[in-house]
Order: sequence, then C-alpha cells, then structure tokens
Amino acid sequence: MSVIHNTTLKPTKLELLTLWLPSRPWYRGGTGEPELAKAGGFRLDDPLGEVGIEFMVATDTSGAQAASYLVPLTYRGAPLDGAEHALIGTMEHGVLGRRWAYDGTHDPVLLARLAALIEGRTEAQAQSVSDTPDRETARSYAGGDPLPVDFTATDDQDGTELTASDGTSLRLHRVLRPGVEEPPVGASGHIGGAWDLPDGTRTRALFAVLRTGTRS
Repeated sequence: MSVIHNTTLKPTKLELLTLWLPSRPWYRGGTGEPELAKAGGFRLDDPLGEVGIEFMVATDTSGAQAASYLVPLTYRGAPLDGAEHALIGTMEHGVLGRRWAYDGTHDPVLLARLAALIEGRTEAQAQSVSDTPDRETARSYAGGDPLPVDFTATDDQDGTELTASDGTSLRLHRVLRPGVEEPPVGASGHIGGAWDLPDGTRTRALFAVLRTGTRS
C-alpha cells in the first residue's frame, strides 16, 4: 500500500496544473488563469512502491460555469525515459525530495494499474489516507480475458482516447458530467467516481468507458 505523507510540496500539484491545464485541447476555460480546487479522486497502488498514482478531480471556477476535470497523475523519483512530452512539472516533496509529475495517460505503470482496476484485480485507494480503500469508486468489466496494457494516449476536444494494438479503447472523460454515470450501450467496462461540486454537493459521473477489441 502507498503511504500518504503529510508534508509540503513546492510548487503544489494545483499550482502545476494551473499552468498545464490551459494547454490541453479539452480544457474549457477562457484566456485567464484557472482557479483550481481539488474536489475528489482516488489513488492506485504501484506493486513495486516506486510510482505514485493519483486520479485527481480538479474543479475550475474561473469561468461563467464551473468545470471539473479528471486528471490522472503519476509521481516519480526520477524522469521517465521517453515521456518528456508528458511532463507536467517537478515538485520538491518534504519527505521524498524531488518528484517528477506526469500526465499519467502516458505512464505505463498507471496504464497497467488502471487495467487491473477495471478487471477487479486491485481496488481504488482513498486519496488522502494511507491503507484505506475508496468505496465510492465503481468499476465493471464484462470481458473474460486480461486487458491489454499497451495503450497509446491521444487527446482531443472531448477527452483522452487510450487505444491498444488489439483495438481495445478506453475513453477517459476529462471534462466530467455530474450525475451521468451509466455506461453507454456496447461498453465492455467502466469506472465511475465521486467528487464535490463548488457548492459542497457530492456528485458522481463516468470517469472512463471501456470498449474491447477483437484479438487475433
């Protein structure tokens, strides 16, 4: 199980995301700087204990309407080879030292653990408490075969498409729709979760939708 350290981060995760989010094609804000708050999410454990894995929901209240974004993040003690394009920034952790923060959709450790979550081989962990399952994260998988983990991430205006060599796709809903959690017809699996709206209301939505490919 990953250990949550109550310590300082400089800059903070939200400070890094304030600079990074406006560069994403799915960002809904205007030309001004986002006004972000951490509103929910969950963590996954790396079996080797080397990589921190977090699925953060960050809410931006800078526009006329608040928008909540799903941001998968990984935290590493050294740079990830070949992932320079996915680097969000570096932070100084009060206990662990320098940490490299990545868009987790490009990190093979996160992708492998995400597949394990959908299959039910691991469970989501509380975002801010060590060794505590997150009971609000839901998942399903209608298939019987192990999911591939060789996903390639492509961002578009609506989210991130993770595509594997066998045609399996996992759609990450980067801009969350409160109250919409039912997987669409034809889906092979899903992940749903909860977060707080700016008025304090607790809501839920689809985080990801799986459609399996045909193996040869």
